[in-house]
Amino acid sequence: MAKAQLPVFITPEGYAKLKAEVDHLWKVERPQVTREVEAAAALGDRSENAEYQYGKRRLREIDRRLRFLSGRLDAVQVLHPAAQAAAGDKVGFGAWVTVEDDDGVRACYRLVGRDEPDPDRGLISVDSPMGRALLGKHVDDEVEVQRPRGEAYFTIVAVAYGERPSAED
Repeated sequence: MAKAQLPVFITPEGYAKLKAEVDHLWKVERPQVTREVEAAAALGDRSENAEYQYGKRRLREIDRRLRFLSGRLDAVQVLHPAAQAAAGDKVGFGAWVTVEDDDGVRACYRLVGRDEPDPDRGLISVDSPMGRALLGKHVDDEVEVQRPRGEAYFTIVAVAYGERPSAED
């Protein structure tokens, strides 16, 4: 009996980013590399033609990435923040969560799918240690996060769905 796959969630922005990558690979990169391979093939002996061999390898990489992305786009489930907003102050997928550490330093993170993390923009995966610690918690809950340097403790100060809250929130 096959093990049931858990859904892979993604934000609308994450879905759009993956779709844009597919479009770019299919409409821009692949045609460009195909033209380069054709030009290199016209030069003659392909066995010692580095440009031809590199181009063919690059085409295989593009095709592999396109297969992965197409499969991923078929498998993901887009969760819209508006649907999640009913959770109120409960941390769920797509939430912007403002936390405060023991020193009073605040940080704001958004819980996103495994294809979307970008820590520089505050986007963390629900599968990360911080994401797992926050998921399902409420405002004023304290969470413990396992880090390489040891445990860290945070208090949830605010939960918002939709746009990123301002620094004052």
